Amino acid sequence: MLTIKLARRGKKNQSLFHLIVQEKQKDPFGDFLEDLGYWNPRIKRGEFKAERIKYWLEHGAQLTASVNNLLINQGIIQGKKRKVTKEHRQKKEETSEKKTEATSQAEENK
Repeated sequence: MLTIKLARRGKKNQSLFHLIVQEKQKDPFGDFLEDLGYWNPRIKRGEFKAERIKYWLEHGAQLTASVNNLLINQGIIQGKKRKVTKEHRQKKEETSEKKTEATSQAEENK
C-alpha cells in the first residue's frame, strides 16, 4: 500500500520534512517514488505540489495522520483532522508499568 508521509531531513535541531510517496513498510530514509514538497516546522512554511498530491490520492495512496492534518491546514484537501497518536510511547509506558508491578509483587513474595 502506498502512503504519503513525512521524511525528516536537515541538521540536528534544524529539522526540515519532505513529503514523499512510498510503500507503507519502507524506511523514510530509503528510496521513494516521488517528492511532493517540503515543510519547515521552524518557520511554519512549506511548498507542496497540490496536483500531484491529489493524483496520488485518486490512485489509492493513504495519508499519515500528521500529513492529513498538515494538508487540511494548508487548504490542499478537505475533511476532518485526525488525532495523532504516539503508539510507541504508549507501548513503552505500558511495559514499564508492567515491570514495576512485577517487581513490586516479587518484593512482596519475599
